[in-house]
Amino acid sequence: MEAPGRQFGKELRSSRGGKSLSDREFSLHIGKTLPYHADMRLQERGHQYQRGDDGVMSVSRLVRRMKNILEIEIGDVWVEGEVSNLRKQGNGHFYFSVKDDKAQLACAAFNAERRCSGHEALQDGARVRVLGEVTIYEARGQAQLIVKRVQPAGVGELQARFEELKKKLHAEGLFAEELKKPLPGFPRVIGLITSASGAALQDMVSVLTRRAPWVKAVLFPVAVQGSGAASGIARAIKMMSDPENHGLPRCDVVVVGRGGGSLEDLWNFNEEEVARAIANCSIPIVSAVGHEIDFTIADFVADLRAPTPSAAAELIVPDERELRNKLQRLRDGLQRPVHAKIRSAQELIRFARRGVLAHDSQRVLREPILRADEVAATMRRLVADRISAREQRISDRRTAWKARHPRLVVERRVEGLRQFRLRYSQQARHCLQSAFQKMERLRQLVRTLGPESAFERGFSITMSKSGTLVTDPEQVENGDQLVTRVAGGTIESEVVK
Repeated sequence: MEAPGRQFGKELRSSRGGKSLSDREFSLHIGKTLPYHADMRLQERGHQYQRGDDGVMSVSRLVRRMKNILEIEIGDVWVEGEVSNLRKQGNGHFYFSVKDDKAQLACAAFNAERRCSGHEALQDGARVRVLGEVTIYEARGQAQLIVKRVQPAGVGELQARFEELKKKLHAEGLFAEELKKPLPGFPRVIGLITSASGAALQDMVSVLTRRAPWVKAVLFPVAVQGSGAASGIARAIKMMSDPENHGLPRCDVVVVGRGGGSLEDLWNFNEEEVARAIANCSIPIVSAVGHEIDFTIADFVADLRAPTPSAAAELIVPDERELRNKLQRLRDGLQRPVHAKIRSAQELIRFARRGVLAHDSQRVLREPILRADEVAATMRRLVADRISAREQRISDRRTAWKARHPRLVVERRVEGLRQFRLRYSQQARHCLQSAFQKMERLRQLVRTLGPESAFERGFSITMSKSGTLVTDPEQVENGDQLVTRVAGGTIESEVVK
């Protein structure tokens, strides 16, 4: 980076020709919603709306004609009023009325959550603006508005577009935290996409020069306001994302921004093409648009949002003075323990030189040698004991496995199976005998309590020919055929009286 006072950066030239990348102008058309008119012709005129022989038109024909006139002549229209009688159906349809102090109009928003943007603003008593098609509900002959879009009253067109695009991109996941790329801790090349003559550039240059003079800044001059600025910003981001194919240096981080202004001034950073260019950029992007209170779509999509361009420069580079102080503290923290270790070792060497080791080393080492011999003997004994224990354990395991030989296991299983078969046979015979005895007792009980015993005592049962039990004389009439069951069989008879 050149020192402050000199001209910062130069306009980058395209690798394909000598024109400046910001020379080409792109027009941006922010259209207003036009009424939706079906390309219809009243082809039925002359036969559908034709009156009868007596000059009278049917109700359905009159209502249909009124409906077509409303839809063709008025079509889509914005209506402002107060919401009343809001009804939200389970199938997603909203029914309500918009009214003022003189009149009211029935409204319907079919499948509002998917087809009616801004339906969240619909609340009883809320003042809203609704865009819809004027028509007539033929079954009732009632004029109504088929609502396609809702916005709170007083919200401008730009604000409504802002909220709509924000909701759309959020639903697509462009604002997700997991998509945010981390910023490098010590960037060396920083890309600046902003106006070459704006105060935002001077502020960022001043901060970068003061905090990180080793950083190289690359300016990509663009228009940040006016028609076509959004296309230029999006094109600059795409070129910065693929610098090798456009003759640009590879940047570690890119700052996209401008100074403060009105919503209209900042609107180019709310365009969808800029948001998608930021989301698709392979380099981390910091959004620094306007002042701290200004929020744009670019802020939500970018990897980091800075409240101002100066704050963006402070966020992406460390402060040189802070780094130097931190390095000094780290150096002091490392030197102290090292110096302490060196002093301790020097004291130990001086003590050894002055002590008995320098005069009679054999006597000093005699006791440690004896202790080492005792430790070696103890270790050998422990190793031998451990090996003996392991050998005994292996022998026990071998004996146990002999008892689990497959042949012995099979023999035990065969014997167990034979004993099981014997017990099963005995138990089965016992169960069959018990069931047979129980069945005999039940047979005797049924014989005793059943109708056969009653028949033997002289009782009978009378039924109709169809098998219906006769318990009341009112159930039969003269001439009905009856069947009477007695102990010896059945008797067929005919009702005489």
